[in-house]
Amino acid sequence: MESLPIHPHFIVTSHRPSLSETTRTHLSWRPPKFLEYTRGPAKIKYLSRRMCLSNTNGGIKRKPHEVGERDGVIIVDHGSRRQESNLMLNEFVTMFRDKTGYPIVEPAHMELAEPSIRDAFGSCVQQGANRVIVSPFFLFPGRHWHQDIPSLTAEAAKEHPSVSYIITAPLGLHDLLVDVVDDRIQHCLSHVAGDADECAVCAGTSKCRLY
Repeated sequence: MESLPIHPHFIVTSHRPSLSETTRTHLSWRPPKFLEYTRGPAKIKYLSRRMCLSNTNGGIKRKPHEVGERDGVIIVDHGSRRQESNLMLNEFVTMFRDKTGYPIVEPAHMELAEPSIRDAFGSCVQQGANRVIVSPFFLFPGRHWHQDIPSLTAEAAKEHPSVSYIITAPLGLHDLLVDVVDDRIQHCLSHVAGDADECAVCAGTSKCRLY
């Protein structure tokens, strides 16, 4: 048996043919069918077609399960005293539902506004959800993600003991967020230069200007 390095923390083992087998194949050994390789600048890496490496946890994980017809998704933000901000979450939820095609998607505010997490959880169950996926619409994992949202969700779930739930990670350090931030910067600079109208976020506020 020979160990083939694919990651600093993991080893994949495969059978190396005997000398007689090697001779019959003209001294050219090939990896098993369940492995494929890519030749990088420094070394050959062997990866299973059925697995992928995760940079986030340093391990090997399978493809995540998809959202099903009996899943309810709750997009929860902090909540604001400004009604305009709360209504913007409703617009995002509509965009999210239309683009993903998920049948059950509800908005929720952690505090200061309705609907609450409890309301959204109940609405998902009424629509037939037997699992609720709570997705925090927050950038980073602060106290609200560690404590407040889990506590409020657990309280809501007590009213529906046959329904399971999961709280996903916040947006965090995602490559696509780089594009979003850059798009905002470019659009605002274009607006200041007189080449673009105010975006939907700044419309009517006169905030997008040089000071």
